[in-house]
Amino acid sequence: MHLVVAEFGTSLGKKSGRLVVRREGKLLQEIPFDRLEQVTVTGSGVSISTDAIRKCVEAGVQFNFLSSTGMPYAKVTSPLLTGTVITRREQVLAFLDHRGVELAKSFVQGKLRNQVNVLKYFAKHRRTADRELYEQIYDRVGAIEATRSELEQLDGPRVDSVRGQLLSIEGRAAHLYWDLVQAIIPPGLGFDGRERQGATDPFNSMLNYGYGILYTQIWGAVTLAGLEPFAGFLHVDRPGKPSLVLDVIEEFRQQAVDRTVIALVNRGFVPSMEDGNLAAPARRELAAKVLERLEGAERYEGKQHRLRVVIQHQARRIATFLRGEGAYRPFVGAW
Repeated sequence: MHLVVAEFGTSLGKKSGRLVVRREGKLLQEIPFDRLEQVTVTGSGVSISTDAIRKCVEAGVQFNFLSSTGMPYAKVTSPLLTGTVITRREQVLAFLDHRGVELAKSFVQGKLRNQVNVLKYFAKHRRTADRELYEQIYDRVGAIEATRSELEQLDGPRVDSVRGQLLSIEGRAAHLYWDLVQAIIPPGLGFDGRERQGATDPFNSMLNYGYGILYTQIWGAVTLAGLEPFAGFLHVDRPGKPSLVLDVIEEFRQQAVDRTVIALVNRGFVPSMEDGNLAAPARRELAAKVLERLEGAERYEGKQHRLRVVIQHQARRIATFLRGEGAYRPFVGAW
């Protein structure tokens, strides 16, 4: 179970082997610790007892803390979850050799292929209902695929030598993708293009909040795989910037969040806003839908797995690749 806490005045405590959820003194839930996987706090004015934190950490339950805009600002996990150092040593060394190039190319490859597949997913039901938009989607799909083909010729001794070209390919594909997303969603949402920090329109606000939830999942998977979250390849390292988390999330944004948010607004969902941010009811609804999508099945390595489990597998694949124990292929969702 993944518990999301969004309401002001909620408190989390421990009673025997259960996490107790109260609001203004009223009992809401009692959840056995062995049924919990994560707790995500998205609202202000939430209190958590140290007993509850300790018991959760001992049970392997991670705490995620998000701002009202979906920006993660804290994560609480046990320091004993990852005891190996070999993976991290190889990760740092890989920045200086061809392994870093291969990983960075894979992250962009996965992102562009998933952009294409999400567009195809929303084209399926428009083949007869809106033939003009259907043809427009496939025209843009062809343009993104042509951009992606440039990756095949791109190579270099280390990631610094190819990062500029990788980001150029990624940026041009993103422009094509978001232009078409604007045509797919209903008008009136104030979406004039992708905006990250400071977005006040409902659609960008939903995307940013959904990415915040996904971000915490990626960070947890990276940590559990024994990787260093702050040592990435595609994204430039800066103090306080978890560049590997930002690298890995590129493969999953489209399938986990974009698809969910586009489907929501196309079904008529218009989130309530407060002071330019999503209101608490909208945050709860969106969080529930993104988490539901993460529990959805995806075909992976010949079997059906929950998308949340695929994220963990991909993080472990990075670790084994860095240690020279296998290849790395990006995750590509179905359409």
